[in-house]
Amino acid sequence: MESWSNAKICDVANLILGAFLFFSPWIFAFEAGNMSQNATIAGIAIVVLAIAALSAFAVWEEWLNLIVGLWTLISPWVLGFHASTTPMTVHVIVGALVAILAAVELWIMSQNPPRLTANR
Repeated sequence: MESWSNAKICDVANLILGAFLFFSPWIFAFEAGNMSQNATIAGIAIVVLAIAALSAFAVWEEWLNLIVGLWTLISPWVLGFHASTTPMTVHVIVGALVAILAAVELWIMSQNPPRLTANR
């Protein structure tokens, strides 16, 4: 049962990170364009996946969260952000944390898979 609480903590952390990424263009005054759009869209995706995982756990949600986290991590290079800028730093840090949390949650679930039926 402790693995479920750890998994929920990972989901709540992802929810906070997604919200932070969503609001980061306004907090740090990103330039309009790819940087702001990517932060907004990736932030929404992370928040939606975290809410979905909190309401009803499914392994596919964690895999999608891992993919979105990895995209957020590599997107500054793919989309051509200016090196050593605030948007690049925010994307790399948030993307790495989301990907790590999703990987940890997948690992937790592989060690203690949830029971689908009640014990009799």
